[in-house]
Amino acid sequence: MTLFRWKYLIILALLLFWVMVPFDWFLSDYTGLAIMIGIYTIVTVGLCLLMGYTGQVSLGQAAFFGIGGYTSAILSKDHGIDPWVAMLIGAVITGLIASMIAYPIFRLRGNYLALATLIVGVVVWDFAKFMDQYTGGPDGMAGIPYLSIAGFEFDSPFRRYFLIWGFCLLILIISQNIINSRTGRALRAIHGSETAAESLGINVDQFKVKIFVLSAVYAAIAGSLFAHHLSFISPGTFNILASVKIVVMAVIGGLASIWGAIFGAGITKVLSDEILLNFGEWDVVAYGFMLIIIMIYMPEGVFPTLKSAFERDGFLFFPKWWLSIGKNWFDKLRKGYDYVRFRHQRKEVRP
Repeated sequence: MTLFRWKYLIILALLLFWVMVPFDWFLSDYTGLAIMIGIYTIVTVGLCLLMGYTGQVSLGQAAFFGIGGYTSAILSKDHGIDPWVAMLIGAVITGLIASMIAYPIFRLRGNYLALATLIVGVVVWDFAKFMDQYTGGPDGMAGIPYLSIAGFEFDSPFRRYFLIWGFCLLILIISQNIINSRTGRALRAIHGSETAAESLGINVDQFKVKIFVLSAVYAAIAGSLFAHHLSFISPGTFNILASVKIVVMAVIGGLASIWGAIFGAGITKVLSDEILLNFGEWDVVAYGFMLIIIMIYMPEGVFPTLKSAFERDGFLFFPKWWLSIGKNWFDKLRKGYDYVRFRHQRKEVRP
């Protein structure tokens, strides 16, 4: 069987696995984790469009997640507005806020741009903590109503699983179509060189603002789904560490890989919710170490690297991949040893 057919068989197997996850006889205990992976995949896709394809650094996506979540929660719980309408209003408000701050922020470059987006996240986080008469303060808001359609309420994890992943797949397909369109080609040109893109007649500022707003709207939708899924939201869900985790998700999945966002969100959520749960604040160190390793050895991201290796070597890619990593480490250690021995010999030769 050719590698082309194997690829589609693997996709079909993953699709069947995805459908069976919430059933009691399969992996129903992990339905909540799978729902959170779907929610954070939506946020990661927006960040991939912004960072991977447009080349604009953002460390404040969690802020838009919080704005969307809190807007939807306050309107639906305190003012009795239908949750779907509240979600829409939350996305619109988030988009307007993003459009207002986009033009001054994108006058900055490099580290200053990253710092500006980080400050936006801190401001929104502080606002949610101290405006306790609206947001519930550090304790958060509980009792947020579930989503429903024509009397059919998504009041169980089983139902919300398919709802949230339906949203996730829709956003993935929309984003992939954007990348394959003229807009996607313009974004890649901006990433390559803004000056060259402008010389081709591309309105660089306009495209950057549009993608920034789109990524913010994605985060707002994810925040609303988060709030209506857990029936709870607090400032702790979109603090600085949350922004760092979202960046880690994008890097693991590949900044220039739309479908890799699922892989990145999945790996990061499994690590944070299952493996690093008892490490306390040391999980930040783990994420930093992961980022360093990935940026050195897999700069395109873990998912694109594994995908390329599979397409090149088939099912033998995994042992070959690890052997190549071991060989690289061995070569570096040998070069270091040779350098130390050379310096030692020079000292001995000196009179």
